[in-house]
Amino acid sequence: QVHLVESGGGLVQAGASLRLSCAASGRTFSSRAMAWFRQAPGKEREFVAVINWSGESTYYTDSVKGRFTISRDNAKNTVYLQMNSLRPEDTAVYYCASRPSGNIRTGQGDYNYWGQGTQVTVSS
Repeated sequence: QVHLVESGGGLVQAGASLRLSCAASGRTFSSRAMAWFRQAPGKEREFVAVINWSGESTYYTDSVKGRFTISRDNAKNTVYLQMNSLRPEDTAVYYCASRPSGNIRTGQGDYNYWGQGTQVTVSS
């Protein structure tokens, strides 16, 4: 069983930065790929970024490339999402997700544990 808890969301102005954190329980964190997804009001949940088990490989959706950075600290069982140059269209609930393998996948069905989400609101 893996329990994920996100934190770090908030209300910011366009152009600002936020860092989201996702703390994971359990002893398998370092063997799992971790991802961030988001869901904007009235829209489907979408993939944002993923990192493999070691942190050596990452992948991003096009709209956040160059602005967001995913990273992990396996000693702390934590994955991060550094979000810079935030835009109003980044407004969403951001979810952390964990999959039972260390390699990268971008589909929601590839992830079997999810956090409760943290709200990010970017004003113009």
